[in-house]
Amino acid sequence: MPICFLLFGLLLQAPAPAAPLQPAPGNPVVLVETSMGTITIELFKDQAPVSVANFLQYVREGFYPGTVWHRVVPGYVIQGGGFTDSLVEKGTRPPIQNEATNGLTNRRGTVAMARTRVLRSATSQFYINLANNPGLDHRGFSPDVFGYAVFGRVIDGMDVVDRIGAVKTGAKDGMEDVPLEPVIIKNVSEKR
Repeated sequence: MPICFLLFGLLLQAPAPAAPLQPAPGNPVVLVETSMGTITIELFKDQAPVSVANFLQYVREGFYPGTVWHRVVPGYVIQGGGFTDSLVEKGTRPPIQNEATNGLTNRRGTVAMARTRVLRSATSQFYINLANNPGLDHRGFSPDVFGYAVFGRVIDGMDVVDRIGAVKTGAKDGMEDVPLEPVIIKNVSEKR
């Protein structure tokens, strides 16, 4: 009988977090410290040079601390990097080129530039895919299918991303899918 309880106990244990992935040589790595834990992201500087340079400039300017994950859609994406915890949008630099044609796809754990329907409207906001989202990939040149530029991937802390992706959300200040309890980006820094 004790063996049955031991086996049952082992089945109930939460799975261990996945081992960190290794970045490709020369790719920048950033640490995104949130109120729910730290996410480590590898940036694809060769495949998305404009998006990576833009993101790193915001990081170096200290833009992200105090912003929140303002859009959380379970099983889809978490989006942040543009609003304070009181949902005031921060001022940004001009929009950048949309690099959705770079061949990278919106797979679970990848990081991409958020934008409006305007193809070249991405500034500071980014999202992390909670699932494979082929509908966000480049499939043509009209606005509906041009896609969103992937520029990195989570190499450690996907468990944190999943926890953020499971928070309770609602409508607030005219926005949908806003976490009811703010999930704050405390800091974003380059890993040396």
